[in-house]
Amino acid sequence: MRMKLLILFACLLSGFISSRSETLFSFSQNDVVSANPLQLMVNLTLIQGADSKGAVCLDGTLPGYHLDRGFDSGANSWLIHLEGGGWCNTIRNCVYRKKTRRGSSKYMENQIPFTGILSNKPEENPDFFNWNRVKLRYCDGASFTGDSENEAAGLQFRGQKIWLAAIEELMSQGMDNAEQALLSGCSAGGLASIIHCDEFQSLLPKSSKVKCFSDAGFFLDAIDVSGGRSLRNLFEGVVQLQEAQKNLPKNCLNKLDPTSCFFPQNLVEHIETPLFLLNAAYDVWQVQASLAPATADPLGSWNECKSNHANCSSSQIQFLQDFRNQMVDDLKDFSRPSQTGLFINSCFAHCQSERQETWFADDSPLLEDKPIAVAVGDWYFDREVVKSIDCPYPCDNNCHNLVFRRV
Repeated sequence: MRMKLLILFACLLSGFISSRSETLFSFSQNDVVSANPLQLMVNLTLIQGADSKGAVCLDGTLPGYHLDRGFDSGANSWLIHLEGGGWCNTIRNCVYRKKTRRGSSKYMENQIPFTGILSNKPEENPDFFNWNRVKLRYCDGASFTGDSENEAAGLQFRGQKIWLAAIEELMSQGMDNAEQALLSGCSAGGLASIIHCDEFQSLLPKSSKVKCFSDAGFFLDAIDVSGGRSLRNLFEGVVQLQEAQKNLPKNCLNKLDPTSCFFPQNLVEHIETPLFLLNAAYDVWQVQASLAPATADPLGSWNECKSNHANCSSSQIQFLQDFRNQMVDDLKDFSRPSQTGLFINSCFAHCQSERQETWFADDSPLLEDKPIAVAVGDWYFDREVVKSIDCPYPCDNNCHNLVFRRV
């Protein structure tokens, strides 16, 4: 039961609906968010022939994507958004995962809403609304990096091949003539957008303006509440099981072990393509699953705090402040080059580019009087240098904080 809840939680994080100040969220089996009838709904396209290249989901089904065509000035511009949804690090939880939309296209929605950075409305997405906007579905469990299999369990770990097959497919759809391109992603997809950033640039025409954007993908190799390293243990299982080291950046592997090279804090210094990092300083996924998972907190002393930051004790808040300080410290070298961008707000949030309320709305989070969409647009189009790091909690009253409850 605990494993199912953990996997469900990882799947849910890219689908929250946020409101100002806080959002109540209940764990339930129905984790598909109902669409607003005014939202753009975009059909799923399976990549035909991908299986002949070994590019398949965990269960062997075809991978897929959703594409809404660009128009007018954006007709030759492309935004590729990599879906998030946690990882699977053991045969057992990968077998469970292959029976969900995170491991099989059989369970993927036929249509999904395009909101936030994927919206087609200028009042919701001022800089990218008329680009070709793609959401690549996530069904490999290793941030599009694995390349192995487990025949006994009927598992295919083919994230790297899915990534390449998708790029090849989109090239045939017109991306081979891209004048501008942005690789983005949320959570596990945000990690993937960092890992594949330079590779993405290398696959596009040399004349293209190419940049990368990671939302909630800056996962830290942090000490958990028990003094252990829960996320390192998880990542080590992912890397070993799926043989992700085959596709991690070589310039990192020349210095560090493969598990360390799955952590963005060790990757970003090696990325040559311009990269923008959007992250909540108190990322709720990392608080829940990395800093205070049940395995590190068997007595549940962190349950109230990690479900609602308003319930945290002073010592717990100090632990979270130390986590924020580690994040800020790990970003010092990354922030120095003029081509990099930062928007680190002191919110208890996750995946802020996918939800309209946090990407661009009347009450969106602000740093230096800019909502996230404007900051990313200013950076991409070189209108301004964007290096925004918020003051520590509780100084920011613009946040859309997430609050959880079990049902």
